[in-house]
Amino acid sequence: MASAAFEDIAETFDFLDDWEDRYRHLIELGKEMPPLDGAFKVPALKVDGCASQVWLRPLIEGTGRSAIFRFEGESDAMIVRGLIAVLHALYSGLSVSAVLRVDAAAELARLGLDQHLSSQRSNGVRAMVERIRTIAAEVAG
Repeated sequence: MASAAFEDIAETFDFLDDWEDRYRHLIELGKEMPPLDGAFKVPALKVDGCASQVWLRPLIEGTGRSAIFRFEGESDAMIVRGLIAVLHALYSGLSVSAVLRVDAAAELARLGLDQHLSSQRSNGVRAMVERIRTIAAEVAG
């Protein structure tokens, strides 16, 4: 069920043998993300549960279960910014009902992130996924 963008990331991670190379790639993915306008770095868009500062701004097109989910995001930590880019590839462009069906833990495990992130970063990823799912559920009704 993963998007083509996420599959590209998964293929690249499969190709890279060394975790240092994977971390470098993760950082590069984060650098490619457009910056979040400072006007959106507000408490309402900040994700609680992350050791780093993380903001996610939902951009919903349409209404109800078929509304299309997109988001912008940013973090003050480069690896976390890369994790936001991975989640963007995983979720952006899906209907909100499809967002709710994504097994993020399984998809991220394909990248090995479940075994190679610190507990703080893992908690942060879970917090971001939960925020995304909450927004999708609210839109879906």
